[in-house]
Amino acid sequence: MSDHVNVPALVVFVLFFLLVTALGFLAARWRKADNALHLHEWGLGGRSFGTWVTWFLLGGDLYTAYTFIAVPAAIYGTGAAGFFAVPYTIIAYPLVFLFLPRLWSVARVHGYVTPADFVRGRYGSKALSLAVAVTGILATMPYIALQLVGIQAVLDVLGVGGSGNWFMKDLPLFLAFAVLAAYTYSSGLRAPALIAFVKDTLVYIVIIVAVVYLPMKLGGYGHIFDAAATKFSTVSPVTHKPTGSMVTGPNAQWAYATLALGSAMALFMYPHTVTGVLAAKSRKTVRRNMALLPAYSLMLGLLALLGFMAIAAGVGKDVKGYNAQLAVPQLFDQLFPGWFTGVAFAAIGIGALVPAAIMSIAAANLFTRNIYKEFLKPNATPEQETKVAKIASLLVKVGALAFVLGMDKQFAINLQLLGGLWILQTLPAVAVGLFTRWFHRWALLAGWAVGMAYGTWQAYGIATPATKHFGGSTTLIPLIGQNGYIGLTAFVLNLLVAAVLTVLFRLARTPQGTDETSPEDYRAEAETPEPTPGPAPAMAD
Repeated sequence: MSDHVNVPALVVFVLFFLLVTALGFLAARWRKADNALHLHEWGLGGRSFGTWVTWFLLGGDLYTAYTFIAVPAAIYGTGAAGFFAVPYTIIAYPLVFLFLPRLWSVARVHGYVTPADFVRGRYGSKALSLAVAVTGILATMPYIALQLVGIQAVLDVLGVGGSGNWFMKDLPLFLAFAVLAAYTYSSGLRAPALIAFVKDTLVYIVIIVAVVYLPMKLGGYGHIFDAAATKFSTVSPVTHKPTGSMVTGPNAQWAYATLALGSAMALFMYPHTVTGVLAAKSRKTVRRNMALLPAYSLMLGLLALLGFMAIAAGVGKDVKGYNAQLAVPQLFDQLFPGWFTGVAFAAIGIGALVPAAIMSIAAANLFTRNIYKEFLKPNATPEQETKVAKIASLLVKVGALAFVLGMDKQFAINLQLLGGLWILQTLPAVAVGLFTRWFHRWALLAGWAVGMAYGTWQAYGIATPATKHFGGSTTLIPLIGQNGYIGLTAFVLNLLVAAVLTVLFRLARTPQGTDETSPEDYRAEAETPEPTPGPAPAMAD
């Protein structure tokens, strides 16, 4: 934590924060809703976003403040292993190009707001839909909390909120999230969509300037890589092994590859990414964005280099137990002029507010449509749905704030690792269901339960010097004998259980459930008016 206030940086940071706050409230008048009482207006922006708005929204959604903090921190701490984030984003877009347009089409035809809505309609199963919804909320909560971790890192380095009693210490964070809650409640998805223009522009400016300016200050890229190689070759007194490596060794290749593949498969299973996709106005908009979004992967590769630059700058070099999450903010604070440090910190801070808003909206949509309407009030009107979603979005934010303030930040990071593992277990029901209904609904539910239980159990058993449980995301893959991503192993087990049980259930002629979709729904192109949802039909499991 900084013991001084960087006044120029703080002034610039506050000015940008005020700008996006104004945009957040003005967003309620932007693309004004024909009927603001419908959930698809508040929670999906009226499904009206074109190519560029969707591109900025999804970019703001996927590349968060924690990405800005955590990817360089992983490079700073371990070296080459942290670069898995780059190939996984490259792998993700060809994969999702296959199924996201189909999801958009069927959701538009039937008025689905969440992936759990689709699962219920496809399989006629309230239980499977509930499993997908609960998993989405569980995976999203720690993700929101980690956006707070990103903001806290910036505030610490700025030197504000770092002293006094607990209330004064965290007052800037309270204020930031109170404003976020207010304009999200007022404007819904339109607020982060509009603010994303500012956020992504700032991020690109900061990254481009950083990769040009910082090497000039640090003696060039040759010196930067030499400094990193020297650090990683140093033997740790705790593990008695080198602290990292510049090149992924043979023993780490399975872990690297499976982590990249599993993360790519999970990326667009998160409710907030699906929300961004369903907000697009046409199927063509979705397809164009899957072609355009890899531009962010280039930005991510440049961003990762900041970890090496922090090493070359000596950030945290002589600090025992140094928190690598502070490496990038402190790098900017040390080497940039105060005013540009404020621009960089604004990019990180706004980079937390945009995804946090979308995540809270996505979690609220899931609760409203797949828990409240499904089980508590099936005859809820569109107005009641919207009101409940707004309140739920506030509660989600309050829960995330209490979580990050009341628990160790390392625990929040560990839970985020679990989030990716958990959300991957919904892929058979959602993504596979877009192409085939061969799997039996009960088999999918059993596979989901097995994958969730196995993955959580395996992750619980991983210990590190910093934590006794949930200390990592890789462990030994059964039968193969190599370290690999737990989430991908759990997914394979999930799929095997679902396949075997589907055969058995079909032989036993158990009820398949009603599929309310038809093959042409998955190819719908027309920008048809949003259907008004009526009372949910009764479906038994």
